[in-house]
Amino acid sequence: MARQTSPKAGKPEPLKLPMENTETIDFEIIELLFFSYRDFVSDPDAILAEIGFGRAHHRVVHFVNRNPGMTVADLLDTLKITKQSLARVLKQLIDSGYIRQIAGPEDRRQRKLYPTKLGRELALALAEPQSRRIERAFDGASPEVREGIKAFLRGMRNRPNSRAD
Repeated sequence: MARQTSPKAGKPEPLKLPMENTETIDFEIIELLFFSYRDFVSDPDAILAEIGFGRAHHRVVHFVNRNPGMTVADLLDTLKITKQSLARVLKQLIDSGYIRQIAGPEDRRQRKLYPTKLGRELALALAEPQSRRIERAFDGASPEVREGIKAFLRGMRNRPNSRAD
């Protein structure tokens, strides 16, 4: 949506009424997602800040621990970031001893990523408070509700070669 401004127009009039739900927009769900994400990452953010890392480090540590031996190309595809963005973060994790990068056995140009013991401990330390938060949210929920929420979250993900409509 283009912003409509006119160089000759005066100051735009402030809108004093809040946006309300419409037939196509559910602001409550949008806000719940904002707030739940903020709180979901708050505990790991605090742990990471103590060692000078941020959310990008968290994502790399998480996916390398979930997929030991994944290539740098696989990680780039998973995270949907540029090589330049990953390079700095990955270098810090390797230099700090959380991740090992090993040349591929068949193709020496291929770089495979593995967590170290320290990297595995960090991944678990970051996941534990998130897991506790998830379990509190599911407290008393049936297995069907849990599966419904997983389906909802899967549905929120972009499919390959697609965008939000």
